[in-house]
Amino acid sequence: MTTTELKAGTGTATANRTGIYLAVLQLVFTLGWTTYVIYLPKLAAQVGIAPSAVILILMLDQAIFTISDTAMGVAADKVSKLIGRLSVFVGVLTAISCAAFVALPFVAGTGPGAQAWFIALIVIWVITASALRAPPLTLLGKHRAQPAIPFLSALAMLGYGLAGAVSPYLGVVLKNHDPRWPFVISGVVLLVTTLALAKVERDIADEPSARQPAEPAKPLSTVPIFFISSMVILSLGYQLHFSINSGPFYLRFAQPADLQWLMPVFWIGFNIAMFPASVVVKHRGGLVVMGAAGLLGALAVIGAELAGNLQVMIVAQFFAGAAWGCMLMAAVSAALAIGETGAEGKVTGLVFSALALATFARMAAVAGGLQKLPEYAPLLQWAPVACWAVAGAGLLVIAASRLQARRV
Repeated sequence: MTTTELKAGTGTATANRTGIYLAVLQLVFTLGWTTYVIYLPKLAAQVGIAPSAVILILMLDQAIFTISDTAMGVAADKVSKLIGRLSVFVGVLTAISCAAFVALPFVAGTGPGAQAWFIALIVIWVITASALRAPPLTLLGKHRAQPAIPFLSALAMLGYGLAGAVSPYLGVVLKNHDPRWPFVISGVVLLVTTLALAKVERDIADEPSARQPAEPAKPLSTVPIFFISSMVILSLGYQLHFSINSGPFYLRFAQPADLQWLMPVFWIGFNIAMFPASVVVKHRGGLVVMGAAGLLGALAVIGAELAGNLQVMIVAQFFAGAAWGCMLMAAVSAALAIGETGAEGKVTGLVFSALALATFARMAAVAGGLQKLPEYAPLLQWAPVACWAVAGAGLLVIAASRLQARRV
């Protein structure tokens, strides 16, 4: 084996370790968020917050993420110009985030007098937690060869998908336990995992084939703006389909106790589809895959809408999850490609802000009771189809126009 082949093999192994690390980081972070959501009603009640106000706290969280995700992405672009700074930036903010997170059940346990402190800790935790969303992913765009990014993006998003798959079981297991230990364990594991980012950065620094940091960021053009707008629409379609419609769809054929086994079908499709789709992204680009997945996802949701039995429903949900996995993986890849002039963090942060904004909109619909109003039922039922089909078609048009422009 030649020296060049050895270096290439070493580079591939290091790149794969980076992707696996990001998957673990996303898994641990998302499970921590799930723990928070599971226990929030109980903790809020301890400090005298009414159950009806819990949804408002969660909406506040998503409103903060909408702003802070982009801000953290921009900050990551600035601090990551030198290898080693990003891990310090993320590590410091994560330490603050984990401290606030771990303190939540202990402060809540002191009673209604700690209500203001409880809300303040939530705000601190959410703002600093944004450091774990877009910034670590900028490592892929800034220091990895472009052809490797789609596969590494799929690896990174695998952690998000695995967390989604196990969340229903986690809710059943944890709901009757004292929240203090789950919060402590989640916080400590997340902090330890985050501190390993320094090792990942050192590995990148020692790798001759790693991409060098790009030139200073340029202003966003029309295509990135359309891309982010489409991401908001695609994310809204996912939120409405999975979080609002999927449970009632399954309950047409199954019992409520079965949902913990049925809801993960969506995430199984999500996790499986990303890797073959990453090959298509490598050769055709993220916008093409996002657009095609949007159209195929719309067809899958129609299948779920019209399913006549549980078997058809399961198949439709599997393909809907597969479509969303392709959309999200391709979105991360496209964001890193669009921001390759030094704005990887900014564009990736905008993707996460789009996810948060769509989550906020879904929670607002739930808080407003729209899903319970008969006149809005058809709108909520078919909105995911419209979101995925319209955004998917638009992205394919943009991708085709860009391809035509390159040929000219």
